[in-house]
Amino acid sequence: MQVFKLPDPGEGLVEAEIVTWRVAVGDEVKINDVVVEIETSKSLVELPSPFAGRVAELMVPEGATVDVGSPILAVDDGTGPAGGGSGSAAGGSAGPAEAAEADEAAAPNLVGYGVRAAGTSRRPRRTASPEPVTASAERAQARVDESLDPVVTSAPSPVDERVPLAGGAAEPTGAPLPAPGPAPTEPREQRGPVLAKPPTRLLARQLGVDLTTLTGTGHGGIITRDDVETAARTGAPVPDAAVDAPPAAVAAAEPVGERIPVRGVRKATAEAVVASAFTAPHVTEWVEVDVTASMELLDRVRARRDMAGVRLTPLVLVATAVCQALRRTPELNSRWVDGPDGPEIVRSSEVNLGIAAATPRGLMVPNVKGAQRLRLRELAEALNELVAVAKEGRTQPAALSGGTFTITNVGVFGVDAGTPILNRGEAGILCLGAISRRPWVVGEGAEERIEPRWVTTLSVSFDHRVADGAEGSRFLADVALMLHDPAMGALI
Repeated sequence: MQVFKLPDPGEGLVEAEIVTWRVAVGDEVKINDVVVEIETSKSLVELPSPFAGRVAELMVPEGATVDVGSPILAVDDGTGPAGGGSGSAAGGSAGPAEAAEADEAAAPNLVGYGVRAAGTSRRPRRTASPEPVTASAERAQARVDESLDPVVTSAPSPVDERVPLAGGAAEPTGAPLPAPGPAPTEPREQRGPVLAKPPTRLLARQLGVDLTTLTGTGHGGIITRDDVETAARTGAPVPDAAVDAPPAAVAAAEPVGERIPVRGVRKATAEAVVASAFTAPHVTEWVEVDVTASMELLDRVRARRDMAGVRLTPLVLVATAVCQALRRTPELNSRWVDGPDGPEIVRSSEVNLGIAAATPRGLMVPNVKGAQRLRLRELAEALNELVAVAKEGRTQPAALSGGTFTITNVGVFGVDAGTPILNRGEAGILCLGAISRRPWVVGEGAEERIEPRWVTTLSVSFDHRVADGAEGSRFLADVALMLHDPAMGALI
């Protein structure tokens, strides 16, 4: 019996959600057959089986979040005694979890899973029943949900300079963590283990429902939100702790509408923006720009024969201007690092240009590596592919890490401007507003007149620890000048 443990899909991720099982118990699988689709904090990933044989057990239900290294699938490879090692006691072969240690060294190492660590040992796990999803697996999942402490890591960016901070600069401190709330009070008597996830337990406390009196209708007898809400409506018994509940808990018993679990991309985004907003001191500046010359240039470039079939948008010109402006103002292509010898400013030698993309799974920021080295056509193709893959939910973790500067385009939604939050670990982000026809004063002196022009609003947020107002203003002015008069780009 071979046990497939959840691998790290890449970039140091520590957990993933089981989205869809592509196999069922009893199915025959071959090595590299896709068996499960998982969702990490960054992308959807299809995992192939490292074993060939018959699926003996799906050890984790769909929708559960598990740590990397947790057993998720058992495969009978047909090599065990008594009829091919079915894993039953009658056959005398080991169960899925017990067989994992013996077969660890013999498991194939698939591309993308990394080098298999040797010499690891783990206490065998007992399973209560041969059902595809056991009650013990549900209890283990509840414990995992209660103790998750996700860690977001990113690949290091290529750097060419580390700038030590002098003059008594103090290390920044993050926002204070809130004090933990009171531990949940357990009832004095329980009929047995309560199978419920932490959000369900919280809802039960708010509604004053005693979980020990409920019979779960979920997989393996797990208690669901519907079970709790039904019990609250029908007047289920309440534990003693709920009798003395504060008025806020009573008010929470009112209907609250739809509850949406926070996981995957939404969870990662929330953690990243909170960490960014409360650790990096943001400064935001903006400027209105007449970009009529850039729009006319874009029309001429689209008509060129060598640009046939390439989707050219104003974002491509903005990205080109950003890469050019960062050469003059490298402070915004840097990051703040709290090292063992004190804080440092690390300036990147490459512009890994991130593009904020709204996808059905939430906000994602894949980046083009070395964008400053790409010509206009290459940059346009890279940006188009980046956004298309992100919207399909197929962005790989490597494309989401290592960014050095980000562009967010709120203009596609008809929004004039915004004050963007820095992508975590970066020092600058540019926001492009809607490009629309507006009355604009052109000419000088006696030639001054009002004409309809293509106008947009650019705003930039930057980390004030890394760059001062002078650098942030110069960067924004450079981008604005190049979009107002593209010929000036060669002079900057």
